[in-house]
Amino acid sequence: MKTEVLKSIKKTEEEYRQQVEKAKLEREQIIANARFEADNQVAKATAVADEYTKKRLADARNDAAKKRAQILEEGKHQASLLKEKGRKRMNEAVSLLVERFKERVHVTA
Repeated sequence: MKTEVLKSIKKTEEEYRQQVEKAKLEREQIIANARFEADNQVAKATAVADEYTKKRLADARNDAAKKRAQILEEGKHQASLLKEKGRKRMNEAVSLLVERFKERVHVTA
């Protein structure tokens, strides 16, 4: 009888040890899976953040390019207006210059 009780105790201890070992292995697997999933989520979040950053930079560049083009166009338009205004007043400027020259040389026409 003592032998049977001892065998039963040893068997129970072995089963308990196996259950503990199995639980440890399961715990390690769960931790490994969680780390793997966390790494995947971090990688996905990083990819999303990078994509968002690239899109925002592209949008900002496009906006800057449009604004630059608009400013250049306005500058060209204003330069054109100034040239035209200058052309219109060219005869007046030439007449004024000739008149001043004549005054200097004391010649009257």
